[in-house]
Amino acid sequence: MSQDKSDKPQKVQQSKRDFLMMTAGALGGAVGATVLWPFVDSMNPAKDTLADATKDVDLRTIPVGSAITVVWQGKPVFIRHRTAKEIEEAKASDNQPMPDPELDKVRAERPEWLVVIGICTHLGCVPLGQKPTETKGEYDGWLCPCHGSQFDTSGRIRKGPAPTNLAIPPYKFLNDTTIRIGEVA
Repeated sequence: MSQDKSDKPQKVQQSKRDFLMMTAGALGGAVGATVLWPFVDSMNPAKDTLADATKDVDLRTIPVGSAITVVWQGKPVFIRHRTAKEIEEAKASDNQPMPDPELDKVRAERPEWLVVIGICTHLGCVPLGQKPTETKGEYDGWLCPCHGSQFDTSGRIRKGPAPTNLAIPPYKFLNDTTIRIGEVA
């Protein structure tokens, strides 16, 4: 009997210790989460970036043969209203040897409109060729002034150190005169 009495205080003391350990662990976890949350939350996109998740562009303002640059998610996006000659040259070049071969019809949802991110895939420069007065290179598309990468009227790399074509952002035609760049469902 004396054994039962001596075990009871030890069991009570152990259960108190377990309770205190669980309480301290839970409190420590809550404090840790409170301290870490601002750091984790800082990795989310900024509010201005989220606000710029999509961009609607009115295509009526772009005459045939000209181009505009819009900013989407902090990146320049080139929108070119291609002429019949530019479309034919791009299609005729489909079978030419290229560092990153891709058919023109894959790059332009509608042949008269080309939409590409205006950042050279070599070192991130912004190529020339958007304005009529700028040099467009041998292929009448865009020319990266830093290292000489040349892109054709379909945004495909044709010459120079750029490893890939100008990227195509996600976009869709909302109607015949408006496109939405960004989240496309």
